[in-house]
Amino acid sequence: MIGLSRRQVLAGSAGALAAAGLGIAPAQAANNAQDLIKAFTGGKTPTEGKVKLDLPEIAENGNTVPMTVTVDSPMTEQSHVTEVLVLADGNPNAGVATFHFSPASGVAEANTRIRLAATQNITAIARMNDGSFFTVSKQVKVTIGGCGG
Repeated sequence: MIGLSRRQVLAGSAGALAAAGLGIAPAQAANNAQDLIKAFTGGKTPTEGKVKLDLPEIAENGNTVPMTVTVDSPMTEQSHVTEVLVLADGNPNAGVATFHFSPASGVAEANTRIRLAATQNITAIARMNDGSFFTVSKQVKVTIGGCGG
């Protein structure tokens, strides 16, 4: 029988665990953009058009990126935008904002500032009152990360 002290066993175990841990990469959060799109559209594929994103091509600071989203709609009882979902495919959590509209809004436009972790695509999807969906995407290059970057 080999005579090992408790201290030697613990030191050997700690070394083995440390060596085994070197090959394991830290966990990365998966971006949930596709899940959010599927939930928002009910699985329908949005059509390109009617939605406009006004974002800078290059954002010097990802902490505060100005954004305007506009949807071409008459905003009448018969034809209007009900919601617009804005997503960022490079942020840890893709959901940036959801804007709600009614015919009384008069115009389907929203202005805000968003946080972007890094250079990425911003997507806006508009839900119309008839159940149709329209989308647009635009890439923003971020030079200083905003949320986690």
